[in-house]
Amino acid sequence: MADVEAHITGTVWRVEVEVGDTIDEGDTVVILESMKMEMPVEAEDPGTVKEIRCAEGQAVSEGDTLVVLE
Repeated sequence: MADVEAHITGTVWRVEVEVGDTIDEGDTVVILESMKMEMPVEAEDPGTVKEIRCAEGQAVSEGDTLVVLE
């Protein structure tokens, strides 16, 4: 299993995937808003989305797990 983590502190602007989606390395899974800028969070590994641990509008910190892949 691989975790996709927030690379900055911000607010979840949009979740781009759903549980069960198959994604490739480099696919955007979540878009964070920080300092009025939209920052995509990309998967570092391919896999299937097992769990989404964030919701749109939620504040997250750098290093928080946003999506779990298997």
